[in-house]
Amino acid sequence: VQLQASGGGLVQAGGSLRLSCTASERSVSSFAMGWFRQAPGKEREFVAAIGRRNFRTDYADSVKGRTTISRDNAKNTITLEMNRLKSEDTAVYYCAARSYYILGVNAHDIGYWGQGTLVTVSS
Repeated sequence: VQLQASGGGLVQAGGSLRLSCTASERSVSSFAMGWFRQAPGKEREFVAAIGRRNFRTDYADSVKGRTTISRDNAKNTITLEMNRLKSEDTAVYYCAARSYYILGVNAHDIGYWGQGTLVTVSS
């Protein structure tokens, strides 16, 4: 599956962003989907995930309560909405897919990655 992420950019602290990830070649309904991010000098970390069939969602503690992940299988797309952005949210955000019922939080378990989209939060 090919994953194409979009929606990054420069956002002011306290603002919101919406990232999208569209899949090609295969349906997102075949995968658990989600997002990881990587800040400069840091390891790639889990952000949010949505299950393959039951649409169960999971969030990192750092974004819980201000983030929503959703999927639209008909459009072959997942979406990440983040509110009340903080400077520590600055990172490259990667769309992820795994041929399993859940995504998990370990980057080593991910089978497919998108190209990454940069989000910069200015304070």
